[in-house]
Amino acid sequence: MTPTAPGSHIAGKLGLTDRIFAGARSRSLLKTVEAGLKRVDSALERELRVTDALADATSRYLYDAGGKRVRPMLALLTSQLGEGATDQVIEAATALEMTHLGSLYHDDVMDAADKRRGVPSAHAVWGNNVAILTGDLLFSRASQIMARHGDRAIRLQADTFERLVLGQMHETVGPSETDDPVDFYLQVLSDKTGSLIAAAAQSGIIFSNGPREFEAAMVTFGEKAGVAFQLLDDVIDLSADPDETGKVPGTDLRAGVPTMPYLVLGQRTDAAAADLRARIDDGVARIAEGADPALLDEPLAELREHEATEATLDLAHAWSSEAIDALAPLPDGAVREALTRFAQAVADRSS
Repeated sequence: MTPTAPGSHIAGKLGLTDRIFAGARSRSLLKTVEAGLKRVDSALERELRVTDALADATSRYLYDAGGKRVRPMLALLTSQLGEGATDQVIEAATALEMTHLGSLYHDDVMDAADKRRGVPSAHAVWGNNVAILTGDLLFSRASQIMARHGDRAIRLQADTFERLVLGQMHETVGPSETDDPVDFYLQVLSDKTGSLIAAAAQSGIIFSNGPREFEAAMVTFGEKAGVAFQLLDDVIDLSADPDETGKVPGTDLRAGVPTMPYLVLGQRTDAAAADLRARIDDGVARIAEGADPALLDEPLAELREHEATEATLDLAHAWSSEAIDALAPLPDGAVREALTRFAQAVADRSS
């Protein structure tokens, strides 16, 4: 089975064309970023090709289903603080996007997700083992790309990959009795999502020979924006319209993966909140025993309208604001304006 949705560039995704590049100064960057993304897509087409027929099909599957290319976009944006989209920037952006793609294959197996990017998930098509091995293959090829660019590139890739794995491990095991569940979850988001977005923003500085004093700001920006991005995904996960999300509503919670609205619900002390959480817990347990996942439709619809979900939106906006604050060391100009709009956009997506 081959997805028909084409790979996509920046236009129309997250409102990036209309929102991130809306400013008079940053709009001039749009053609530059678009041109860079075309180079990244060409590199992805080349690097994802495998001589083995099965591996070639599985490796290209989620790439062909489309995607926002958020990480390459950030690398291209921050590269404008240096020498621009050098060949090294393009290759680093390609490797980080491949790392992201590889993580999606693993995530869908861990979460038992039926759909990804509007198509059946890879494990639903080929089974868990092939999906996991495909993710491993993409991680390997991303590392090969980074290895072309010296020790610093290798360390960036290895450190980021370590955090991705630790984040997934901690999410799988869950917090201990002494951990605060919300703080624990925020660290998981920082490791699983923030680390890769931070690496992309930092790589634009590193591989364009940009000012090293901007790197720490880009790391903090990426971490904060990444957490805001994922908090909004937790809200979107509850969406009643799978045609927009590409996933069944409540996929994560149905698979027993806690999300921030659920965790915030657990902090409420009123009887109604306790009853709703108990019904969700009961439904998750029954689904794990083989019950129809649809039995959670009503409780998840209630959670979508609950103040716990509104509190998650507020938290996403707070992390977005902190990401914007991290941009203070950057010079006033088009890049800073676009990055500011990016941080605002990831916390204001349609939910």
